[in-house]
Amino acid sequence: MNYILFDGPFRNNLLPFTFTRPVADIRVGILTIREKWEKFLGCTITTITEDYLSDKYPMVELDENIMINASFLPNMELVEMVKNLKENQAIFKDEDVIAFFTKETQEEVDLDAYEAIEFNSNVLKIEHTWDIFTINAEAIETDFNLLTKGRQSQDIPEIVHCINAKNIFIEEGAKVEIAVLNASTGPIYIGENAEVMEACAIRGPFALCDGAIVKMGAKIYGPTTVGPYSKVGGEVNNSVIFENSNKGHDGFLGNSVIGEWCNLGADTNNSNLKNNYAEVKLWDYNTEGFAKTGLQFCGLMMGDHSKCGINTMFNTGTVVGVSANIFGSGFPRNFVPSFSWGGHKGFTTYLTKKAFEVAKVVMSRRNIEFTDQDKAILEHVFEDTKTFRRY
Repeated sequence: MNYILFDGPFRNNLLPFTFTRPVADIRVGILTIREKWEKFLGCTITTITEDYLSDKYPMVELDENIMINASFLPNMELVEMVKNLKENQAIFKDEDVIAFFTKETQEEVDLDAYEAIEFNSNVLKIEHTWDIFTINAEAIETDFNLLTKGRQSQDIPEIVHCINAKNIFIEEGAKVEIAVLNASTGPIYIGENAEVMEACAIRGPFALCDGAIVKMGAKIYGPTTVGPYSKVGGEVNNSVIFENSNKGHDGFLGNSVIGEWCNLGADTNNSNLKNNYAEVKLWDYNTEGFAKTGLQFCGLMMGDHSKCGINTMFNTGTVVGVSANIFGSGFPRNFVPSFSWGGHKGFTTYLTKKAFEVAKVVMSRRNIEFTDQDKAILEHVFEDTKTFRRY
């Protein structure tokens, strides 16, 4: 069977992260949503997404396809229902479609004509940006069980102090030096060739993905995920950092999501709690205003390729778009549009020519090419977000 993940109705709720990727490629827990479905189903899965993303993330459509809403994270019960779908059957959770079997093109699908199958059990779902960190504990637990079942962890060095060692898994090639790993509050997963340097204190649930690094003396509170080849230092609490990003120095990051190819300068700090303890509001790209999150703790949402200078301070509930460059003293505004250059004293437009030059250098340091596809995606984002750059 051919499986295809589609963005679903919550794509715009997940901006700025879905400016540059399908919903399926959001990382939550240890794996991306696409990787989770592929592990459960045992096959490669493609995606339906926005046209401007489709060259980089192409779809493979066959005569028979099962379409899966990428906002829903798989579990064993749901996967079995998806595998058993028949033609013109659809799985729903309340009003949301989870998956359906079709022989038709996307333009011809009429879900009202399908036999509806209700999924009545609990399932994790990504509907808003803040869901990425609020459900991260459960997502890490699910991924940990999926990846480690029936396998043996690499031996933990005697110089590492462990609490609840049976809940710690270290992949081949990973290094852990003179650290404290406390898995009493959730599992700790250390990926292939990842490294935890000396004097780090880590409390689960925690995921350090392949090739990622925790710098010396870091204090990590779960549930936190550090994506592949990212670096993290200082103090981090309940945050998700995507691939190839750096928060390598002292400073606090809490209740936050950081995209790919981001860099937080030394002593960057974000607030995750308002001084009056009020509910946090976040910028909403749909309404072009600030929306209630229902959360008391909510920090920074930063899109791909964005950077900030040393000693940057972010207010509670700040949203930074794609390819922004923030620097200077004082708090910048709590919505920074994509391709903005500046800080508290004001912003100008970060021209694509300069942004692309930086992206090319940054990516080449990880032996990754800044392709014409990457350039075209960022050019589209630049044009699509012009209306927000009202300086």
